[in-house]
Amino acid sequence: MTTFDKREEGFEKKFAHDEELQFKAMARRNKLLGLWAAGILGKTGPDADAYAKEVVVADFEEAGDNDVLNKVAKDLAAKGITEQQIRAQMNELLATAVAQIQAGT
Repeated sequence: MTTFDKREEGFEKKFAHDEELQFKAMARRNKLLGLWAAGILGKTGPDADAYAKEVVVADFEEAGDNDVLNKVAKDLAAKGITEQQIRAQMNELLATAVAQIQAGT
């Protein structure tokens, strides 16, 4: 194996690792968002966990964040929560999720 091949293999492994971390961070962010929204909806315990799972699953409907945003916005519309507030919470929770993953929690 040449040095070039080794470098290429290293870049491929780093790319795969980065993609895996990004997927984990987004899934964790969605779970945290679901728990946040569940609290606003008055859900606790197993009901809050079940709702958080619904939010995580909603992310697989289409590419990007719009599927998650649409689900949570629809559910929180009656509570007066705007899409801008949800997006702000999503951004904040993504930073939290990344920090948790980096800390190994």
